[in-house]
Amino acid sequence: MDSLTQIVLGAAVGEAVCGKRAGNKAMVWGAVAGTIPDLDILANPWLGVVEELSWHRSLTHSLLFAFLASPAFALLLRKLYPQSPATYRDWLLLFFLGFVTHSLLDCCTTWGTQILWPFSRKGIAFYNVFVIDPFYTVPFLIFLIWASTKSRLDPARKKLNTLGLLVSSAYLLFTFIAKHYANQAFEESLSKQGIQYQEYISKPTPFNAILWAVTAKTDEGYYNGFYSLLDKDRNIEYVFFPRQQELLVPYTPHPKLERLLEITKGYYAVEQQEGDSILIHDLRFGEFNGWQENNGEFVFSYTVSKENGELNFSQKEFNYRPEKGYFKAYLNRIAGHRIAGQR
Repeated sequence: MDSLTQIVLGAAVGEAVCGKRAGNKAMVWGAVAGTIPDLDILANPWLGVVEELSWHRSLTHSLLFAFLASPAFALLLRKLYPQSPATYRDWLLLFFLGFVTHSLLDCCTTWGTQILWPFSRKGIAFYNVFVIDPFYTVPFLIFLIWASTKSRLDPARKKLNTLGLLVSSAYLLFTFIAKHYANQAFEESLSKQGIQYQEYISKPTPFNAILWAVTAKTDEGYYNGFYSLLDKDRNIEYVFFPRQQELLVPYTPHPKLERLLEITKGYYAVEQQEGDSILIHDLRFGEFNGWQENNGEFVFSYTVSKENGELNFSQKEFNYRPEKGYFKAYLNRIAGHRIAGQR
């Protein structure tokens, strides 16, 4: 999830653990605990594209990190605040739960989290919430700020913080229910259209959990479609993307290329580029505006080129800029209003 959301979650967890004993310090250090896992990005300048993708949400997002780092941070805070009513155990739980809830929330996104690192490098993903979702974050933030204005001994402080945790958790539960209904629509439409698929990934579109996208894998490629819970019917139009994995042959075998394909979880399409290079689209994230006419712009694509027998990897810049009227059209599509040409 985005940094603000993780800060809010960490602060609320910190308050729940020891807010009565530590006051606003619990919120502050909970926010720190919610931020620390994402500091893995500080290593990016020294990593190549594939290494960066592998490193992100690995060590610092793992259960191993939570178990090993929490005692060290708890000891540091115990020494920093020796007179505080908060105990070593309080600080230990604050950091441990701050780290673990951060990772679990990231598991809800499309990118996923290597929570079992180093025993598994697979990114666990539930695909039930977009990386930025104001419906999750904003109410949560309001309750947290409101709670922070109360004295640590005021019962209202705990009630407000608990209410924020309950409301945010209820929204996450709603996203799983919404995903279930969207999956029913996708499966029904794929069956009616005679599309024989092996498996599929469904995920919410940006900033909401009403309009969903699906990518269904077949032997030859992938079918991509959209469905809003507010659509009047389940007549879903699909666009096919050929995998074209034969284009990979001149570049294999190569460990970095194999790792890149592993990161996509097998949801990729290859496109030939000018010269001795190819473009690999990560179809887990699909197209930013794929619901519009004439398809859209892939969110994550990677250029693989060969030079002097060596492979070079780079990430294609995502430079889509919404045209005038885009957001109104997007809100209308979420609301179930489709015009000619839209999916």
